Amino acid sequence: MSYPPTRYQGESGEHSGVLRTADTPPDLSIGDRTQVHYLSTGASTNGAFGLYRWEMGPTPSGAGAHFHRTMTESFYVLSGTVRLFNGEKWADGGPGDFLFVPEGGVHGFRNESGVPASMLILFTPGAPREAYFEELADIVANGRQLTPEEWTELYLRHDQYMV
Repeated sequence: MSYPPTRYQGESGEHSGVLRTADTPPDLSIGDRTQVHYLSTGASTNGAFGLYRWEMGPTPSGAGAHFHRTMTESFYVLSGTVRLFNGEKWADGGPGDFLFVPEGGVHGFRNESGVPASMLILFTPGAPREAYFEELADIVANGRQLTPEEWTELYLRHDQYMV
């Protein structure tokens, strides 16, 4: 295995790091159940990755079994208990537990514990997942009921294939 192709051509480096402190308010709320922090988006990492802190309240929430064709997805549990699906079985993940899912891998996650839980979600390469999250938040905020066809169209636009 070798390093990827050079992406930075400069000679002396740059002062380009971005610090986001832990007390930064969430970028998005999905109803009263989930708060999402856009730690690094695909746009801010030049397409390298997208990293999000996903904070779930005690009310059951999460994503059912699905897969992506264009990106990997990884989950790292920070607090509480998150049910993680690896395509074969659901298992309770606690702080420090990690799940990697390659392109095409069926997966899902849920908080069914009755107490808050949080995790990091990493997408590689950096797809514009925040657009998907924002559409979900709008649907919830406006109490919209989508038809099966509308859900399918939404999922297709965001590389989400439900199983």
